[in-house]
Amino acid sequence: MSEQASTEVKPEATARVVAVMGDIITIESISEKPLVKNEVVYVLPSRRSNEAVDEQLMAEVLRVRGNTADIQVFEDTRGVAVGDGIIQTGQLLSVDLGPGILGMIYDGLQNPLERLAAIHGKFLQRGVAVESLDRAQTWAFTAVAKIGDKLRAGETFGTVPEGRFTHKIMIPFDTDGEVEVVWIQEGNFSVDTVVARVKNERGEEVELTMYQKWPVRRSISETLQKKGKTTRQYPNTPLVTTQRIVDTFFPIARGGTGCIPGPFGSGKTVLMHSFSRYSNADIVIVTACGERAGEVVETIEEFPHLQDPTTGGALIDRTVIICNTSSMPVAAREASIYTGLTLGEYYRQMGYNILALADSTSRWAQAMRETSNRLEEIPGEEGFPAYMDSAIKGVYERCGVITNEEEQEGSLTMIGSVSPAGGNFEEPVTQATLGTVKTFLGLSYDRAYKRFYPAIDPLISWSRYLDQLKDWYGNNLSPEWVEDVKEMQKLLVQGDSINQMMQVTGEEGVTLEDYVTFQKSFLLDMVYLQQDAFDDVDSSCPLSRQKACFELAVSLIRQNYNFADKEVARDYFVKLTGLFKNLNYSHDGSPEYNGYIQKIEELRSQFIGSAKAA
Repeated sequence: MSEQASTEVKPEATARVVAVMGDIITIESISEKPLVKNEVVYVLPSRRSNEAVDEQLMAEVLRVRGNTADIQVFEDTRGVAVGDGIIQTGQLLSVDLGPGILGMIYDGLQNPLERLAAIHGKFLQRGVAVESLDRAQTWAFTAVAKIGDKLRAGETFGTVPEGRFTHKIMIPFDTDGEVEVVWIQEGNFSVDTVVARVKNERGEEVELTMYQKWPVRRSISETLQKKGKTTRQYPNTPLVTTQRIVDTFFPIARGGTGCIPGPFGSGKTVLMHSFSRYSNADIVIVTACGERAGEVVETIEEFPHLQDPTTGGALIDRTVIICNTSSMPVAAREASIYTGLTLGEYYRQMGYNILALADSTSRWAQAMRETSNRLEEIPGEEGFPAYMDSAIKGVYERCGVITNEEEQEGSLTMIGSVSPAGGNFEEPVTQATLGTVKTFLGLSYDRAYKRFYPAIDPLISWSRYLDQLKDWYGNNLSPEWVEDVKEMQKLLVQGDSINQMMQVTGEEGVTLEDYVTFQKSFLLDMVYLQQDAFDDVDSSCPLSRQKACFELAVSLIRQNYNFADKEVARDYFVKLTGLFKNLNYSHDGSPEYNGYIQKIEELRSQFIGSAKAA
């Protein structure tokens, strides 16, 4: 049967199918062309789902054993049979890097979903592909280099305006040594038009277009560190998210890493949407990795209509969405995070600050587990592959701050959400992530149930960037900022201990002093750690406003009060909380804002004792 099938293999095929198990297919070579790990191949199914389409199913080589290999197909494999042909491309799984990426909605393999839908309808057919960069669109190319210039990999030879950004057209990142520009032109061209020719060290002329391909599993910056002037820098500036609990208590550095674990319904997606809209990143890359289709559709429909608070334009103009839902093939889900990171590294190399959001890395790890199980690899904890820990580390390690070939600084910050089953933070994916990232924003179901937003639990969350950014805070906010934050963190711990005691003994079981300490910690939680996501003012709190609010809260907390009893103390803090919340809803400098400040001071003066030493 296999001998007969082999005679039917298409002439261009260099290998054939010998076994099929779901999206894992075993192939064997029938030519002199070697099988290479991570090479992209195409499967030619003998039984097509649509005879009108010449189906070619994209796949990646996972494991090579002599003249056979196991490949992972990125699409549905129904109709694939033993003996079907395999086309080898000789290329690794790659993405197109060039103008036209911003504002796009791609799948995990950089297929433009909107263009695919326009051509093939809403229900996408398998085996069809569209160029990821629109070949019909023209771009105004301006030459930066001139004839005779000698350039290295990653150096700019031209620019293109892409919205409000200057898109640098760079010498291909895999170029060895120096190349000399022998011809270059300016004008309006499509991305595949030859705009320059360079001569390499071997004397060969190479044509350059406005785009290049790059394998997603290789880091651009690491390659350029070896070939050019790119260097890694120490993250020393915070990523301002305008969420008070994050920026003040658990900061994330630009070029740093963070994770948001939490059970279902605790607000991970809403919080990440807030980061993408309000953070001080130049470009945002959202990777919807294995999330439910309903959530992803909501993201796709909302983003084009949201206003960018920085520029007043459309938020989608500085956003790229990598969309790979739970109903899409598992294999493409595993590739989607690498696709998003590669696009982020590309724009970082131009000197921009990039925020990469992955929602959720748990679904990504589950895709890895499913593939590993089908390959019959020895499983690790809970069936995840033994190499999952190193895979997670490898993803987050591609972030960081770099100085590019033109001595400009760029950063890539990654925040991944984790969806542990039942909110169990002891499961392998969460633990592997916690061992990698430097900010942990743990979401609590109890706080989400109480309608606290963000539902970040201040008692379990932590950030290693607070001390790392101490100099920046000292120069830009106040010299005592970090010490004040740590003092407030201790207050929250004290307040929680007193609250647990009161759960057993009631208010009568604690002293008036402890009761006031509890009320102070509760005040901080209610008026500073929480924000109203639906309020135009309170949904986003700039750092200057955070400084004013935090200093006011600290001064109220450090105040010594003269309370006759616990009932008076409770009444005072309830009124104070109401005034402070209304203050949070008021615009800076408005009559309402100044009025609430005055009312707070009048209320404080009624019970004032003597202030504690700062």
